[in-house]
Amino acid sequence: MTTRPSLAEPAPAPDGGGAPKVVAEGVPSSVLPDPLADDGRRPVAWLHIVAPPSYGASPSVRSWCSCGRDIFAAGRTRALALIADHAEHRAACSLLTPRREAA
Repeated sequence: MTTRPSLAEPAPAPDGGGAPKVVAEGVPSSVLPDPLADDGRRPVAWLHIVAPPSYGASPSVRSWCSCGRDIFAAGRTRALALIADHAEHRAACSLLTPRREAA
């Protein structure tokens, strides 16, 4: 009777050695971000809009910022008001204003 290798066993290396093969040849096993490519920009304010496609479903909006703002609104009228308020907050937030002046 022939036994099949367990899926948990490492595949033999191409040269026949016992070292496990991590990925296909030429593909790095992990990708690290390039530290020189970091320009210092980070997300500060987010607006998440959910608009269901079905008739009668209510849209919802969540606005949050690194300054501590976290507001949720449901319903068309309130969602539109929160979208406008989010735009005003982005213009007035102390975390965003210095960045714009420096740019």
